[in-house]
Amino acid sequence: MDIAKIITICGSLKFIDAIQRQAERLEFEGNCVLSITYPTKAKDAYTEDELQLLGTLHKQKIALSDAIYVVNVDGYIGESTQSEIEYARAIGKEVLFLVDDY
Repeated sequence: MDIAKIITICGSLKFIDAIQRQAERLEFEGNCVLSITYPTKAKDAYTEDELQLLGTLHKQKIALSDAIYVVNVDGYIGESTQSEIEYARAIGKEVLFLVDDY
């Protein structure tokens, strides 16, 4: 089976269940999904350098991808996800949305 697309999934971690469901669905459709690194501790337990590294690495995943898939439950897009959308568009990546009213 050929891979349809390499897709980086993006979205707020408050929608972690929806993100996981969409990642699984996209993979069953034949895509290779690069996911978010799920935190193992509270956000304030990470240093600023660690948070910045995670953000940089996620953008590297976007650069490797054909597209991003934004899990924007109820149309919600937070600041980090907005910056990922802008980055993806700036480097010519396709941007797909769960809720297509953005």
